[in-house]
Amino acid sequence: MKTTEIFKMKRVLSFEIFPPKRTGPVQTIYNTVDELKALKPDFISVTYGAGGNKNNTKTLTIASDIKKNYHIESVAHLPSISLTKEEVLELLESFKVAGIENILALRGDSSPNITPNNDFHYASDLITFIKDNGDFNIIGACYPEGHIQSPTIVEDILHLKKKVDAGADQLITQLFFDNDYFYTFRERSMIAGIKVPIQAGIMPVVNKKQIERMVTLCGASLPRKFLSIMNRYEHNPEAMRDAGVAYAVDQIVDLIAEGVEGIHLYTMNNPYIANKIHKAVHSLFVE
Repeated sequence: MKTTEIFKMKRVLSFEIFPPKRTGPVQTIYNTVDELKALKPDFISVTYGAGGNKNNTKTLTIASDIKKNYHIESVAHLPSISLTKEEVLELLESFKVAGIENILALRGDSSPNITPNNDFHYASDLITFIKDNGDFNIIGACYPEGHIQSPTIVEDILHLKKKVDAGADQLITQLFFDNDYFYTFRERSMIAGIKVPIQAGIMPVVNKKQIERMVTLCGASLPRKFLSIMNRYEHNPEAMRDAGVAYAVDQIVDLIAEGVEGIHLYTMNNPYIANKIHKAVHSLFVE
């Protein structure tokens, strides 16, 4: 099933997982999926690897197994920063053979270890290419506070409109910790004529190192309330975990009350965290 169809029936709850490192046993991710399955997500997305590493071949296998063996719809991430058109065509054919209908089309993060390719300058270029070469449901990324490399919020919204016009069927936001940014972004998107479903990406933060890394990568703002929690509990791992879960639950409750179309939970491969959040909010997804 194309995941965009789910939005026509209900408010969507989905999870994101990432493949284990090449040196790690792949079975660990299936242990995670075993536990996530019990939470009945609408779909699970599988990342492609840090920096869009094209040597990471586990995404396809995991996404295919989630759909065929766990009977959960899956989304495969596809960052194009280091890929040629020929390589993307090969991947699209592999997705098709594996029965994968949903692709999260990304430019991908720059990395010193990755040599950029000039076939796809922007995610919109990749979206156009996928649309021209297959019948896939295409998901785009969006940024409530603006992309870290975008000069202005207005320019970022114009780039997002270009993604949607190129063929993005739905959107998932980068993580954020202040819901007001999401509401302002949603209003700007509506004014720009963006009418596809937008899921709010939520990441429960369980340690200070994790949040420092994420803020460096995406530039998300940290509200005073969040900083107080982090400073108070950073040296107490169990308390920090529980406080991070509570903060994420508070965000989700508020977002649902304000009519969000879906929540995409960045699980960090931690089913315990996903389970605690699901237990607190699952009844809110029943209309």
